[in-house]
Amino acid sequence: MEPVGLSLGQPREERADAARNRAHLIEVAREMVAELGADKVTMDGLAERAGLGKGTVFRRFRTRAGIFHALFDEEERRFQQRVLSGPPPLGPGAPAVERLVAFGRARLEFLVEHTILARAALDPGKPVPVGDGPSLFHVQMLLNEACPEAAASGTLALQLVAALEGPILLYLQSADAPSPMVDDLSASWQVLVERVAAS
Repeated sequence: MEPVGLSLGQPREERADAARNRAHLIEVAREMVAELGADKVTMDGLAERAGLGKGTVFRRFRTRAGIFHALFDEEERRFQQRVLSGPPPLGPGAPAVERLVAFGRARLEFLVEHTILARAALDPGKPVPVGDGPSLFHVQMLLNEACPEAAASGTLALQLVAALEGPILLYLQSADAPSPMVDDLSASWQVLVERVAAS
C-alpha cells in the first residue's frame, strides 16, 4: 500500500516574486557549487552573484547550510518520485523485500552522487535528521508489509535507515567514492534486509 497524502487545507501560495527569487537563487547556487565547490559558497557570495540583496538570501535560507539543504531537497524530490511512481522493484509492483533491497541500492547510489550537497546541508548546530525524512517512512511502510511483527515498534526501520545513510554521510568524503565500497555497501544492505525479513 502506497502512502496517501492528507489534506490539511490549502497551503499559502508563495508570492510570484518570491518564487522567482527562490528559483533564481537555487540555480545560481547550483552553478556556484559546480564551478567553485561547496566549501567556497557563502551567503554573501550567493547574494552578490545572484544580484539580490543579502537580506533576501538570509530570509530565504537562514543559514549557509540552508542553501545546500534547498539544493539537496530538489534532488531528493526527484528521487522520491522514482520511489513512489517509478518502475518496480524500486517503484510499486514488486514484493516488499525486493523493494527494500532496490530502495537501499538506489539510495546508496543517490547519496554517493550527492554526497557533497548532503554533507554541506547538515547544520552543525542541529541533530542529524535521520528520523524525519521520507526514507524512514518508506522503509517503515515496506517493513510493515514484509514482517509486521518485527516492524511494529518503528525502531527497526530507524536502525535500517541509519545503517543505510549513516556510512555514506559520515565516511565518504566526496562524490568520487570508490565503487568497490559502494558495491560492498549495497551487498551488505541486501543481506541485512533479507535476514531481517526472514527472522
